[in-house]
Amino acid sequence: MKSTEATVGRVFVLRLEDEDLIPDCIEQFAATQKVRAAHVLLLGGVGGGSVVCGPRDSVTMPPDVMRLPVEGAHETLAVGLLVPDETGVPRLHIHGALGRAGTTLSGCLRDGVTTWFMAEAVLTEIVSDSVSRQPDCHSGLSLLSFD
Repeated sequence: MKSTEATVGRVFVLRLEDEDLIPDCIEQFAATQKVRAAHVLLLGGVGGGSVVCGPRDSVTMPPDVMRLPVEGAHETLAVGLLVPDETGVPRLHIHGALGRAGTTLSGCLRDGVTTWFMAEAVLTEIVSDSVSRQPDCHSGLSLLSFD
């Protein structure tokens, strides 16, 4: 395990509106507010796009990801970590559980889902210069790293 110490900075409360694209709108907000890193909690509705729901198998690297479509309005609860990528741009890694009619779809929202009507988010700034996402040659993913 690797870790670093950080402190809590500003806290923002956001209301995402109908058809806002997640995670793009949160990343754009963070860039505008000069938030380098943050913890994000999201709840509300999503209604389109797709989620990454795992690799096709647990051995192949880089993973061959599976995507499932989000069809219709879903109740959503998601949590994520926003940190800068190797170029300094804030990137949100966010996973959520999406429910509709007794069925739950869960996965990574990185490919983008759209808000249905509205969603609420709390963005808690993490003050640290040592966190970033760096490319990992083995997995092909951008992994959390500490300087």
